Amino acid sequence: MRVTITARRFKLTDDLKEFAENEVRRLKKYYNNIMDVEIVLGWEKKDRLAEIDIKVDGNRLAAHERSDDMKKSITLVVDKLERQITKHKAKRRGFDHEKILDGHLPDNGDVSQM
Repeated sequence: MRVTITARRFKLTDDLKEFAENEVRRLKKYYNNIMDVEIVLGWEKKDRLAEIDIKVDGNRLAAHERSDDMKKSITLVVDKLERQITKHKAKRRGFDHEKILDGHLPDNGDVSQM
């Protein structure tokens, strides 16, 4: 998993960079095929903004969050992505399951029984 961090309108400290990387690594326990992670941290007036985009199996999952504390924003956005990843996994499993069932079920469109 490749992690890229961008800081907008402020200087990124090593402590904040390490915190963001550790929080994003939490996502690995939900899905192993995360290819790229882009983290954008920024200051807008009184708010601290955190945006994270991840690339998973050719799809892009994105979330953003605002709060009064940067670490809180990072934690909240990672929580959002955890929910998105679990939904993504459920959809993938559901489609695979339907394809398998469609191939093995008999055709019930027989009109002669009516």
